[in-house]
Amino acid sequence: MRYTTVIFDLDGTLLNTLGDLHASTNYALAAHGLPLRSVDDVRAFVGNGIRNLIRLAVPTGSSDELIETVHATFDAHYAAHNLDRTAPYPGVVRLVQTLRDKGLHCCVVSNKGDYAVQPLVQHFFPHMFDVVCGEREKDGIRRKPWPDTVLECMRVVGATKGQSVYVGDSEVDLLTAANAGIDCIAVSWGFREERLLRERGAQVIAHTTDALERSLLADNGGVAD
Repeated sequence: MRYTTVIFDLDGTLLNTLGDLHASTNYALAAHGLPLRSVDDVRAFVGNGIRNLIRLAVPTGSSDELIETVHATFDAHYAAHNLDRTAPYPGVVRLVQTLRDKGLHCCVVSNKGDYAVQPLVQHFFPHMFDVVCGEREKDGIRRKPWPDTVLECMRVVGATKGQSVYVGDSEVDLLTAANAGIDCIAVSWGFREERLLRERGAQVIAHTTDALERSLLADNGGVAD
C-alpha cells in the first residue's frame, strides 16, 4: 500500500452540499434585492471559497461593499441551515471508515468557511478525521489552490509527499495537489463534469467509491475506473 495519508476535499467529494449552498446564496441575494441564481449557476461558482461564490453570484460590477454585505448575510443563513439538505455521497462514510481500519490517516481540506466545515465533518464523520481545515484567510491561512492547509495536514500526521494523496472533484483540487507536490485522484460524482476534469489534467478519475478505495489502497497508487 503506497499511501499512508488521504486528504479529502469536502463539498462535492465527501458531502453533497449543493442544495444548502444554493438556498443560502439565493436567500442572501433576495435579502438585498438582487436577482436569484439557478442551481447550475451555484454549482459552477463553488470551489474557490464563499467570497468568490458571492462575487460571482451578485450582478457584474457590484461594489466590494455590496459583496461583503451579501457575504455576511450568506454566512449567517448558512451557519443555521447547512444541514437542511446536505448529506454524504453514497458509500463515502464506509470508505473513510475502511481507510481508517487499514491504518491510513484521513484529513479534510476545504475552501468552505471553517465555521461550517468543523460542525459538518463532526456531524457526518464523528472522530473519523485526524485533521480538518476550513477556510480561515482572516487568520492568515491561504485557501486552496495554495498548498498551505494540505502541507499542514501532512506535517501534523507526519506524512511525506510520496505517501500523501489529495482527493477532490474540481480543477481547484487538481491545482492544489500539484502545488503541494502530491498525487491527486479526482471523483466524477461531484460538482464538475468529467470532461472538464480531464481538460484540467486529471490523470486518475474514480467513478465510484469502490474504485476510489482500490486506488487508495493499491501498492502503486492504482488507476481508478
